[in-house]
Amino acid sequence: MWCHRLSHLQSRLQNLLRRGVTCWAFQQLNFKSLFPLAIHLHHTASESLNCAWQQHEDHFELQYANTVMRFDYVWLRDHCRSASCYNSKTHQRSLDTASVDLCIKPKTIRLDETTLFFTWPDGHVTKYDLDWLVRNSYEGQKQKVIQPRILWNAEIYQRAQVPSVDFQSFLETNEGLKNFLQNFLLYGIAFVENVPPTQEHTEKLAERISLIRETIYGRMWYFTSDFSRGDTAYTKLALDRHTDTTYFQEPCGYNNYDRAVINTVPYDVVHRWYTAHRTLTVELRRPENEFWVKLKPGRVLFIDNWRVLHGRESFTGYRQLCGCYLTRDDVLNTARLLGLQA
Repeated sequence: MWCHRLSHLQSRLQNLLRRGVTCWAFQQLNFKSLFPLAIHLHHTASESLNCAWQQHEDHFELQYANTVMRFDYVWLRDHCRSASCYNSKTHQRSLDTASVDLCIKPKTIRLDETTLFFTWPDGHVTKYDLDWLVRNSYEGQKQKVIQPRILWNAEIYQRAQVPSVDFQSFLETNEGLKNFLQNFLLYGIAFVENVPPTQEHTEKLAERISLIRETIYGRMWYFTSDFSRGDTAYTKLALDRHTDTTYFQEPCGYNNYDRAVINTVPYDVVHRWYTAHRTLTVELRRPENEFWVKLKPGRVLFIDNWRVLHGRESFTGYRQLCGCYLTRDDVLNTARLLGLQA
């Protein structure tokens, strides 16, 4: 009996497909009479479009572009791009999100070519392009290609023979800047060569990719080993592996060396902290995880303070060094403007 009904239904569906009926027309079939427990599955007539969708009790499911996506109905209503809900010039929402009924469900759903139309209980119509839904769905985001990052050690980095970027190419061409940022995103460090060894040219280099962040050290810091700031960095002593500004309210990352008094955890947690610290320190001090480079006038090193620790050996003689901190958001934004998925 069920086989007979299935065969009869399949025949009717094939006839409708041959006549070019779109997915909304399938709602006219009396599925309930044929399969009382069947879900509402909707297909497009175009095989090239390869689209199917299901209207569930608490969410909308869409299969398109080889991706199965699920959308909460509140999310769909809240992201309406109609003129009354969204300002297309400022790209800002006009709809008050808090006004959307948390139990909202569409009255009807239909597909016209590549556009889905949702009609809500108050009669408002939201329309979405299928490709927009793919780009902005959770499932679609997971499939996006991001700029790769490499977990490297000294051998991997040296074997890769990562090229430096020339100062003029960095400043004057998008290609040079993009090559630099690709290396920087990939490894967390990158070099620029042939930079005139002045604070002004270093500042100009930094401003090419980001705003310079004002800190307690000023906008650009320029120093010698004179202990002028009461900081080990201003001496000839060695600096263990560390990241900078962990003592800021908004620190840039972990610092393994420059630590304040541990007074924010109870005694029974302190020993666990030291055990974890010892494990991490052993890993950081493995020679295979260290990459040594000798800086010289005209060579500028950029370090991702969120990924790579830095330090130095003790030295003798006279040394001058200048540098600055950049805002991470601006560096990543520059990379995105050049087409990198940062």
